[in-house]
Amino acid sequence: MPISPLIITASSMVNALGRGKNATLSALQNKISGLRPSKELEFSTWLGQVDGVNDYPLEESLKQFNCHNNQLAKLALDTDKFRDAILKAKNKYGADRIGVFLGSSTSGSGATEIAYAQRDEKGDLPSDYDFMHTHNFTSLLDYTQQSLGLTGVGQVISTACSSSAKVFAAAHRHIESGFCDAAIVGGVDTLTQISLYGFYSLQLTSTEPCRPYDENRDGISIGEAAGFALLETPANSESANAVALKGFGESSDAYHMSTPHPEGRGAANAIKQALTSAGLTASDISYVNLHGTATPSNDSAEDNAITSVFGTATPCSSTKGWTGHTLGAAGITEALICMLALEHQFLPANLNLVNPDPTLNSNILLDNVEQKVNYIVSNSFGFGGSNCSLILGLHS
Repeated sequence: MPISPLIITASSMVNALGRGKNATLSALQNKISGLRPSKELEFSTWLGQVDGVNDYPLEESLKQFNCHNNQLAKLALDTDKFRDAILKAKNKYGADRIGVFLGSSTSGSGATEIAYAQRDEKGDLPSDYDFMHTHNFTSLLDYTQQSLGLTGVGQVISTACSSSAKVFAAAHRHIESGFCDAAIVGGVDTLTQISLYGFYSLQLTSTEPCRPYDENRDGISIGEAAGFALLETPANSESANAVALKGFGESSDAYHMSTPHPEGRGAANAIKQALTSAGLTASDISYVNLHGTATPSNDSAEDNAITSVFGTATPCSSTKGWTGHTLGAAGITEALICMLALEHQFLPANLNLVNPDPTLNSNILLDNVEQKVNYIVSNSFGFGGSNCSLILGLHS
């Protein structure tokens, strides 16, 4: 039985391409990457960094939440007239009937890193260090709800790189179960020492801009990003011809702590579940936005999953060459990129791909394509095989 769709009636995004959906759209259409070489790390890599975050203050009444992650969240909440849309939704539903479902893998861990660097001679942390309002995962949720004046149900999901894709599924279940009438979904992740040096220690970072699906790919480019979307039922939505969440699928490989199943079994299962929940078949899909991290094993596993479900004809690409891998914010960032592709009827290229890997068989786009786009699958696959696939399409 297909699920009931949910309409995306408002959204906002901030990433290395700039502030707002128009900045991301312009970069995609003009094939301009936001990746830049790092100047502050002890190893060579390229990053998808957002400018000006540390200089963007929180509300005075919420200053206890001050950390890089929440500052980036506020930057996105203040973008694309998102606050205006939420105010309108509050007047429609009530502040207690709008759920908030967010994903993050780093949360405000950067604040803890700063605190440990400032320990005194006894090893004690600074007296103003506030774990609960910065590093703790509920910090992002509490800040967002209080900043928007919402008092309804809320949840933070942390499943690595699938975190802010799985929030769409969580929101749908909560609306269907009557816990809320509408939902904000989103994700925020920021560049931290633990993630940067952690991926470097795993030998997963590239010294060049990441090259998903390239024969010579050698690792990821890490980025930071924030994105939010308001989901409403068709009966309550005033948006005509808007993009809708049509389906979702979730699975768990339980194969390896950091490596996906080499045959892509869990990924394929998530995609198949998404198709079933949308009432669609593989032939209905116009484009697949790949998880596409540019590590040898991840791209190979996803290629196996894609070809097992779609064959070799469906157009595919990874957009991480633009934004970098934004980890816990990848799901929302790439879902909103797919929304732009549907609204403007184009498919983004797989940036930085020079020499396609001859051992991979997916139909990888080497250039942007303008064509009719009906339904898009967006894949997000996390450490430990936590997989989520979303299906977006136009709703008239």
